[in-house]
Amino acid sequence: MSPFGLPVEPPGNASALYERARAALAAPGPRREAPVAYFVPGRLEVLGKHTDYGGGRSLVCAVERGFVVAAAPREDDRVLVTDVVLGGRVEGRLAADADAGGASWATYVQAVLRRFSRNFPDLRRGADLAVASDLPGASGLSSSSALVSGLFLALGTVNRVDLHRHYVEQVRSVEDLASYLATIENGASFGSLTGDAEGVGTFGGSEDHVAMLTGRRGSLVQYAFCPTRHERTIPLPDTHVFAVASSGIAAEKTGAARDKYNRAALALRRVLELYDDATAMTHESIAQACTASPEAIARIRRLLKAAGDETFSARELQDRFEQFVEETFGIVPTAGHALVRRDLRQFGRLVARSQAGAEARLGNQVPETVALAGSARELGASAASAFGAGFGGSVWALVERAQAGAFLDRWRGRYAREFPDAAPRSQFFLTGAGRGAVGIWI
Repeated sequence: MSPFGLPVEPPGNASALYERARAALAAPGPRREAPVAYFVPGRLEVLGKHTDYGGGRSLVCAVERGFVVAAAPREDDRVLVTDVVLGGRVEGRLAADADAGGASWATYVQAVLRRFSRNFPDLRRGADLAVASDLPGASGLSSSSALVSGLFLALGTVNRVDLHRHYVEQVRSVEDLASYLATIENGASFGSLTGDAEGVGTFGGSEDHVAMLTGRRGSLVQYAFCPTRHERTIPLPDTHVFAVASSGIAAEKTGAARDKYNRAALALRRVLELYDDATAMTHESIAQACTASPEAIARIRRLLKAAGDETFSARELQDRFEQFVEETFGIVPTAGHALVRRDLRQFGRLVARSQAGAEARLGNQVPETVALAGSARELGASAASAFGAGFGGSVWALVERAQAGAFLDRWRGRYAREFPDAAPRSQFFLTGAGRGAVGIWI
């Protein structure tokens, strides 16, 4: 096992990425310590659109693509991160006020350096890091969360953070680790591990990190959040595989796109504030509020009829709440039951409802993702849905393994005809439900 309780395995499908990362760290002359390396996969959000930060449910899996992050320890506090696939380099120091500069993804490196130093100020051993990924960037497959997770795991191993008293007191399971990694991005505190007000500027939850760390080959995992808890593991039919289409429309979490992403979280937060004010109570999440009493959901609906203000209209708050309730308490558990029964027809109907809710109520879809989900169903997929933050990104389709290659070709061709401007930036690939993060050995 790795220092974080993760499995240690050969690189497997990530061998080529590992070799490139390891070669980038090969310095002239012998190193006193061998590099450490981790593989952190991307993830598929099968169901659970914008539910995790509200304490809702998600049905997720890891994909068979991801990041390799390799680290060679240094004798000072400097951290140099090189992307060996796309190029680009970021430099910084392990310091609570670290100002990392370099490539466009420096924000993520900076968030890790600052949070690591804030929470473990006596651990200041830097590292040269090489990262290599075969995930499409800004595609909804959580490449940014995979990068953040891999950087922390590698730096944490170099510094043996797993032995630090503050870490041991707060992080007692892989689920705890995933939840802590999420706070590096959203800036929240995790127990006594103090947060950073900025993080990377997004108000997300821990769904992505949970999928990356707990993914099981051939299965989906169902989790509820706030706090993070595993509900069940559901094997996928071995007759089927996921086809994934990255639309070529970037699902960025920076600038104006970040504001759109955060608006969904802020709307749900406003619903919770209204209910807490009306009941003179404090609930940890909107999901907890919904289950506080048998009348809670109906009472929230009544409150929202006249709840509009200069920030959110009553209609927007109502739509956001209804999408969350249907996804969390209806679609996710019922679709899980359908998969257990191998009832792919019912599963497909429920996934279609989730997609419709994203389009009509969550409002985070673009024409390209709507068309990809619709054409996948027309071409014979058992189910298809957009996933992730939205406002671009990707769509998954569950298809018969024996026909998967032909399906992918038809799906790609349809998209190229309908969206010739976006198609050159798109990527189409097949993946099973993959393994979660692992330490790498050769």
